[in-house]
Amino acid sequence: MSVGSVVILGGRSEIGLELATRLAPGRTVVLAARRSVDLEDERRAVLAAGATSVETVEFDADRLADHARVLSEIVELGPIDVVVLAFGILGDQARAETDAQHAVNVIHTDFVAQVGVLTHLAQLLRAQGSGRIVVFSSIAGARVRRANYVYGSAKAGLDGFASGLGDALAGSGVSLLLVRPGFVVGKMTEGMSPAPMSSTPGQVADAVVKALSRGRERVWIPGMLRLAIFVMRLVPQRIWRRMPR
Repeated sequence: MSVGSVVILGGRSEIGLELATRLAPGRTVVLAARRSVDLEDERRAVLAAGATSVETVEFDADRLADHARVLSEIVELGPIDVVVLAFGILGDQARAETDAQHAVNVIHTDFVAQVGVLTHLAQLLRAQGSGRIVVFSSIAGARVRRANYVYGSAKAGLDGFASGLGDALAGSGVSLLLVRPGFVVGKMTEGMSPAPMSSTPGQVADAVVKALSRGRERVWIPGMLRLAIFVMRLVPQRIWRRMPR
């Protein structure tokens, strides 16, 4: 097993923390998030899971100008094994349809900021000669629905960018795992009715750890979503536009 660190960009994310605790034993874990001084509970949980040490770093994904500096500081803490991009927002679809700034904010966090981070990470890990990147796409981006087209379009763009970046990294010693989960029952979706084939943050983390151990490049969570997406793409547009979130 690699002794490199595990970096969670979005250190309060439920899925990110579930992954941190599963990957923690014998490693240094870096939790990067806004208000990093308030990550003590998360830090203790990861230490209790077996991490040798837990570092906290101030990180605001929306501050693109800070990405290079923050990521360079993380690299200075030691070699990196796994970096998880666990930040993102769901946004309010109804508001985004009339509030242009809100729509832009969703796209900025869920696509633009991710592109910035990934581009910097690719350079840093290429220079290191190793490392694994975990990117979260979504079923929402597989075929964008009218019911959540702002969030869905951001995920569609991210999915395409990450797919291309993964191909560009081939042969460099750096790999990218693109994760495509369905509806995840958690804080981000609190108050929403779970969709069919939903997962919990823990189930998503288990599937990601398994995919990493097998050197996978893509993983649908749950796996049956792969067939569901094939069927979804055959649905006529006049019907598709009435599909719920």
